Parts: sequence; C-alpha cells; structure tokens
Amino acid sequence: MKPRIGIAGSQRTMVEGETHWLSYTPRNFVTGITRAGGLPFVLPVGEPEDAPAYMANVDKLLLAGGQDVDPRLYHALPQAQLKALDVPRDHFELALIAAALEQGKPIFAICRGMQLLNVALGGSLVQDLSLREENTLKHDQFPTPFAQPTHPVMINEDSLLRTLLPASYQVNSFHHQTIHRLGSGLTVTATAPDGVIEGIEDQNRRLLGVQWHPELACETIATEQGLFDYFVHSL
Repeated sequence: MKPRIGIAGSQRTMVEGETHWLSYTPRNFVTGITRAGGLPFVLPVGEPEDAPAYMANVDKLLLAGGQDVDPRLYHALPQAQLKALDVPRDHFELALIAAALEQGKPIFAICRGMQLLNVALGGSLVQDLSLREENTLKHDQFPTPFAQPTHPVMINEDSLLRTLLPASYQVNSFHHQTIHRLGSGLTVTATAPDGVIEGIEDQNRRLLGVQWHPELACETIATEQGLFDYFVHSL
C-alpha cells in the first residue's frame, strides 16, 4: 500500500460573479508526493477538534507554505511589517501537529510550515527579516524563476538533511520571516550565510523542516525531489 500523506491545505476566496471559498494546496506538493510513490490527501482547514481523526487516516503530515504565523501564538505584538494572517488555518494546523506528535507520525514542514512547527514547540519568529540587526541576504527571490536556486545554505554534518544534500547547497527562497527562538527538541540543520535558519529537525520525533521550497524545483532538480522521496519512504 502506498504511504498516505496528509497535506495541510490552505483557503482563499475566488470571485467569479459571486464570491466563493476554495480549499486547496498547490499542485506542486501533490506532484512531488505522487512522483515519490505516495498517495496525497489534502486536509482542508477545519475544526481543531477534528485534527486527531484526520491524522488517524494518514501516515504522515506535510505542512506547506502560505500566510504569516499569528504573532500572538508566540506572545508577541504585531509589527508594522507583518503580512496577511489566516488564524483559523494556524489553529487547525497546530492541532494537526499536536495530533501527529501524539500518534507518532512524521512531519515534513516547508517554509511557513517550518515556522509554525517551531512555534508549536514553543519557539518564536522574527516577523520580518528587516528587523534583524545583522545584514541580511535577499530571501524573496521574486521575480527570479521559482525553481532557480538563488542563495547558498550550509548543512550541518550530523543531520538527516546532510544525508540527502551536500554540505554547501543552493536553494530557492520566498520568505520574509525567520525563526528567532528555537522550539523545544529541535536542532538547526541548515543556515544561510547571514545566519538565517534554513533547516530544522528532531530525529527522535521524525520532524524535518526546510525554509526553502523543494516543491517548486522538484521537477528539474533531483535533490529537491529527493526530499519528497525521503519523506514518503524513510522519515
């Protein structure tokens, strides 16, 4: 049986004469999981109390990118640079994370997903890279093509990530927030030259997070597809 992968979905409105709500995930996630031999299921934003039932019906959880994380979740006031939030999505995904941990199921967290996983484990975020005291690289590469890597990361030797990628690796980049205080049990596995955290993990709980977007490059870069392969079959 193929591993069943739950993808935490997003939601937005669409206006075509009338306004409609959409529950969705970018197709790139579906493609990456399917190519790896997994069976993807999109988990629509719903009631937090239903999260354990959703997780009981899948083998692993993928947390995708999207809106900023509500700063109230890490006891901070909103800064002027904060962008769009989706508070119901935050709370539903926090419940999915809690259920996955309770059921001992692996989590692969990408971009916002990595940030929310960090917050779920007691960590905090920098709400905008401009608020860092250090000089900061360009971490939002738009309008450069999405699949094209634009900056390097250094990957720690004693990490799951290092078994999949070289010590120096080029990534694409689409984020304006970053981890500040690291969540409980997590270790940093990758950093950009400016010190921005680009990868986290907890090997005991089978948690893996990356700040970049392998789903946008997995069709053309084998190592990016390799992250999905590892998640589906080995994490």
